[in-house]
Amino acid sequence: MPRTKSLKVVFAFASTAQAVYMEQCARKDNAPGRMIPLPREISAECGMAWCAPIEEKAALEQMAKKYGAEVEGVYELLL
Repeated sequence: MPRTKSLKVVFAFASTAQAVYMEQCARKDNAPGRMIPLPREISAECGMAWCAPIEEKAALEQMAKKYGAEVEGVYELLL
């Protein structure tokens, strides 16, 4: 049975170090999401991205700002 796609928020980064930093910040704040390979639809320097439910977009943007995580782009994708 194929997996049902749902709308997700995807954070892209300029470096792997920033992607890992975002993951650390999310774990510290118990924020939802997980690291995924960068989807083909997105062009970024780093090959990793943070993916979470779309409902968490604003909270994750605030968290990234709070910790100074350098996000290259924020996207909404069906994954």
